[in-house]
Amino acid sequence: CQEMQLCLRFCCCAVVSQPFLYREPGFPVSTLLNGKAVLTVPVLCLCLSSFLFPASLCLLHARLTNPCGFLTLMRASLAPSSNHARTQSLTTMCVCVCCSNLPAKPAEEAQKHRQQYEEMVAQAKKRELKEAQKRRKQLELRCKVEESIGNAAQTWNQEILPNWSTMCNSRRVRDLWWQGVPPSVRGKVWSLAVGNELNITHELYNICLARARDKWKSMPIEPVTEDAGSSLADREASLELIKLDISRTFPHLCIFQQGGPYYDVLHSILGAYTCYRPDVGYVQGMSFIAAVLILNLDTADAFIAFANLLNKPCQMAFFRVDHSLMLTYFAAFEVFFDENLPKLFAHFKENKLTPDIYLIDWIFTLYSKSLPLDLACRVWDVFCRDGDEFLFRVALGILRLYEDVLTRMDFIHNAQFLTRLPDHIPPDQLFSHIHTVHMTSKNRKWAQVR
Repeated sequence: CQEMQLCLRFCCCAVVSQPFLYREPGFPVSTLLNGKAVLTVPVLCLCLSSFLFPASLCLLHARLTNPCGFLTLMRASLAPSSNHARTQSLTTMCVCVCCSNLPAKPAEEAQKHRQQYEEMVAQAKKRELKEAQKRRKQLELRCKVEESIGNAAQTWNQEILPNWSTMCNSRRVRDLWWQGVPPSVRGKVWSLAVGNELNITHELYNICLARARDKWKSMPIEPVTEDAGSSLADREASLELIKLDISRTFPHLCIFQQGGPYYDVLHSILGAYTCYRPDVGYVQGMSFIAAVLILNLDTADAFIAFANLLNKPCQMAFFRVDHSLMLTYFAAFEVFFDENLPKLFAHFKENKLTPDIYLIDWIFTLYSKSLPLDLACRVWDVFCRDGDEFLFRVALGILRLYEDVLTRMDFIHNAQFLTRLPDHIPPDQLFSHIHTVHMTSKNRKWAQVR
């Protein structure tokens, strides 16, 4: 019984791998799809009826007449080995066991099928060689990138950070900054660049966190709605909105949702800030900023950086929904938009696509929601150094990167594209476009225009 199973297993492999060895007149042998042999339905049925069963009998006959040679050949054919070696052994086996009651193929046709088979094997080898070369190049590139990051981290740790006050504005450091801060030192660099003008201490964070926990305990247990905390009198009530937003923060990472390792940390920072700034409260989008800081800093330091970041004029205007200031920023952006991308600017004007449609989400989350996380962190590197001007410069860089695509779209498709950017954006290409953006208009800089 075991030998019969072995025979059937072999014959199935032979039929699938070698459909050219036998053909009944009037039936197509197979089709070629991307260089691979694909049996058509009639051929498969034919093989099962006229090849598989006779071949099994033939193999059993070989087993009875020459047991040692049969088992040796079968084990060699079915033993784990390379695909090419197994195919060759199967080919040999099929040729050797061809039954006498099957019509022989013409020599010309047999030669043609053999040539097609050899071409398929050659193409497979060529594809494997190309894939191996591609993997080798990717590995070499990854090693170079890791080596570059390691060297940069050593430079930051040993030369720049110990002498921060004297070196932070040097040309060399600014060039390194533009290339991206190494992840191992990113939190330290962000903390130093953002500063602590509010003089927040770890003790103050603990006080605010304790107050938030008391508020959570005293709140009635009832379904949370989006309208909660809308009262200007006490925006600490917006504490309940935090639970809603946390579940929507980087859901693909699965670390900030309930039960995840950073759920309590994110909840604590947002709750503490809501009690620290009850005049601002919690606003949708803050969770993304806090989450990025948590990934790079300790909890208390993340809270200090979070509070100081949101205290910047641009962020405060957006999070307090100061319409007049927001319109001022949009108007300034349009000046530089027209200066850098006049064709796309005219297209947007024609389609009545205003900056608030796409800029609000970008600015609210500092691109952490709109861009891939690694790329967003690199944007943050330069933003911490250059301030809110760089946020609008990044926006112009994105528009320049996709200018050709956007000029062919109407209002709806433009809005959909800009509110949901592609998942894969080449970082070097984007930063190359950002570098070409000029933030001067008629000899006026961003601060003067704004």
